[in-house]
Amino acid sequence: MGIAVLAMKASVIEMFLVLLLIGTSGSKEVTKKSKKPKFSVPQINCDVKAGKIINPEFIAKCPAGCQDPKYHVYGTDIYASYSSVCGAAVHSGVVDNSGGKILVRKVAGQSGYKGSYSNGIRSLSLPRWRESFIISEGKQKRGMTYPSTLEYSSPRSSVVAKTDETTKPYQKSTILVSTTPLPTMTTRVPAATPAEAMGTSPNPWTPLDTTTMSTSTITARLQPAGHRIRDMGFRSTAAYAGNHSITRVHPARETGSWKPGLALLDAGARPNEELKMTSVEPASKGDPNCKVDLSFLIDGSWSIGKRRFRIQKQFLKDISQALDIGPAGPLLGIVQYGNDPSMEFNLKTHVDSKDLKAAIEKISQKGGLSNVGRALSFVTKNFFSNANGNRGGAPNVAIVMVDGWPTDKVEEASRLARESGINIFFITIEGAVENEKQNVIEPNFVNKAVCRQNGFYSFNVPSWFSLHKIVQPLVKRVCDTNRLACSKTCLNSADVGFVIDGSSSVGTGNFRTLLQFVANLSKEFEISDTDTRIGAVQYTYEQRLEFGFDKYGTKPDLLNAIKRVNYWSGGTSTGAAINYALEHLFKKSKTNKRKLMVLITDGRSYDDVRVPAMAAHQNGVITYSIGIAWAAQDELEIIATHPTKDHSFFVDEFDDLYKVVPKIIQNICTEFNSQPRN
Repeated sequence: MGIAVLAMKASVIEMFLVLLLIGTSGSKEVTKKSKKPKFSVPQINCDVKAGKIINPEFIAKCPAGCQDPKYHVYGTDIYASYSSVCGAAVHSGVVDNSGGKILVRKVAGQSGYKGSYSNGIRSLSLPRWRESFIISEGKQKRGMTYPSTLEYSSPRSSVVAKTDETTKPYQKSTILVSTTPLPTMTTRVPAATPAEAMGTSPNPWTPLDTTTMSTSTITARLQPAGHRIRDMGFRSTAAYAGNHSITRVHPARETGSWKPGLALLDAGARPNEELKMTSVEPASKGDPNCKVDLSFLIDGSWSIGKRRFRIQKQFLKDISQALDIGPAGPLLGIVQYGNDPSMEFNLKTHVDSKDLKAAIEKISQKGGLSNVGRALSFVTKNFFSNANGNRGGAPNVAIVMVDGWPTDKVEEASRLARESGINIFFITIEGAVENEKQNVIEPNFVNKAVCRQNGFYSFNVPSWFSLHKIVQPLVKRVCDTNRLACSKTCLNSADVGFVIDGSSSVGTGNFRTLLQFVANLSKEFEISDTDTRIGAVQYTYEQRLEFGFDKYGTKPDLLNAIKRVNYWSGGTSTGAAINYALEHLFKKSKTNKRKLMVLITDGRSYDDVRVPAMAAHQNGVITYSIGIAWAAQDELEIIATHPTKDHSFFVDEFDDLYKVVPKIIQNICTEFNSQPRN
C-alpha cells in the first residue's frame, strides 16, 4: 500500500513539473511574440509628391540630391500636396541636400501658397490647393505608430465620393463644351458651395432635372466638384462625346470662375491622379516699357534705427508696386549694406510685385557702418551676372539709399561701376547739416558717384517721413531708358583703330612686344559686331591695312589676328599713316560709335604730322599717341587730342609698354563718362 501511495505521489509531481515546463516555455513564447518590432523607415524618391501618399502622417527617408529645380515645390512652411516631399524638406531646412529622415503631416488645403527662395530651392506660388502638408524632423512622437510601408494612391483606382477626405489626391479633369442641345435626362448633381469647391465641407447631392436647367446653370453646378458623365446616366464618356468637342481645363480654372457653358468630366481621365501642372505663371508679365534690371542698395547701418529701417522697407514695397515687376518688364534685387554688403535676393528670385513685397517685409536689419563704397564694389563684381538673372539687353541700374553720409569713399568704386555699364542713382536722406559736414569722409560724394552730374540721377530727401514723395519721380526716371546714359560704356561702344609703326628701327623682337601691347589694350574692350570693334594699320614709308573694323567679331578671333601680323620694316612716315587710317579705317566707322585712334611709334616722322593730325581731330577721331625710346615728344603732343597730358604717353623701352595700358583705359573711360549723351 505504502509503495502504491509513493508511486502515485511521484506521478503527480512529475505531471506538475511537466506542466510547469510547458507554462514557462509558453510564457517565453508569448513574451517573445509581444516584443515590439523595430520600426523600419520607408525610403522615398525626390520626385514623390505628398498627394501621392495616402497616409495622413508618416516618417520617411529622403535620398541625397533633392535640391534640384525639377522637383517642384509650392509654398513656404505649409506646402501644397502637389509639391515634392523631399524638395519641400530641403526648402524648409529640415534636411539638406544629403537627405535624411523627415516627419510629414497632412493638413487642410490653403487659399494661397507663397513662394520663396530658401536653402538653394525656389518654391513657387500657388493660388490654392485641395490639400497641404507640413514637415518637421523625423523623430517618432510618443504614443504614435508610423507605417513601415507607405500607401500610394493608384492612378486607376475608383472615384471616392467623399469630398472632405484630406488624403484624396486632386482629380485631373477635362471639360466637354457642348455645341448641341443637351439630351433629356434626370440626374443627381451637386448643389455646391465655394467651400465644397475646395473640398472643405460635405457635398450634399440633390436630384435635378436638366430639362428645366439652362446650360450655364448646369455648368455652375458641375464646376466645383468635377463629377463624371456616368453620374448623368451615361455608361461612358464615349456615349456622350461622339457629338461634342473636348478641351482641357487649366489648373487655375479649377478654383476660379468659368464662363457659361457645359462643363463635364471626361471618364477617360484617371480619377485619382493629381492634376498635372507644368508651371505657375506670375500675376503679371511686367511693364514692357520699363525693362530694366534694378539693384537696390539699402542702408542697414545702426545709425538708421529700427523705425527708419521700416520706413525704408515700405518705400521699397511702394516702388515694387509702382514698377509692375515681371519677366517682360523690370526685375529687382536687393543688397543690404552695413560693415559689409550681402545680397538679400537677386533679380530672378521674385518675378512679381506681390512676392517681392512679401520678401521685402521679411528683411531684417544688419547693423554696422554705412560702407557704401564697399557695397558698390560688391554690386559691380557680383550682382549683375547671368547667374543672378541679369538679362543682358536690359539696362543695369543701381539705386543707393544713404542715411546721412557714407563711412567710406565711393568715388573709385562708383567709377568702376559706371564703366561696367551700371546706371547709379543716389537717394540721400537727412544729409549732413552744417556742423556735421566735417564728419563727411568724401565731400560732394553724390556728384562723384552718380552716372551724371545733372540732377537726373540724384535725390536729396530732407526727412525719412517725406521719402514716399519721390516714389513716382524715381520710377519715371528709372523707366526712361533713353536717358540711362551709363548703359553704353567706354568698353562697348567704340571703333578703335591701331596705327602701328613697322619701321626698321623697331626690330623683329620689339615688334612682337608692340603687338602684345595692342592685344593687351584690345582685351579690355567688349568685342563684337555691335560692341567695340578693332582695326589695324601698319606703316613704314608705305601703309598696309592689316584688318578693318568689320573683319573680326569675337575677341578670340581678334587676338589671333593680332598675333599673325607680320613685321614689315622700312622708313617712318607717320603723317601719311594717319591720313591712310582716316581713309581706310575711320571712314567705315559706324555713326553711333566713338572713334579712337591709338598710334604707336618709336621715332621721329620723315613727313609732317601737323595737318593729318588736325584732320583727325576735325573728323571726331580721338587720338592717343604712344611714343617709345626715340619718339619725338613734340610730335606726340601734336598728334594727341587735347588735353595732351591725357592722350599722350611715353616709355623708355618697349618692355615697359604694358605699364601704360591701365592708364590709357582709365582715360578713355573717364573722358567717355564726362561727355553728355542720351
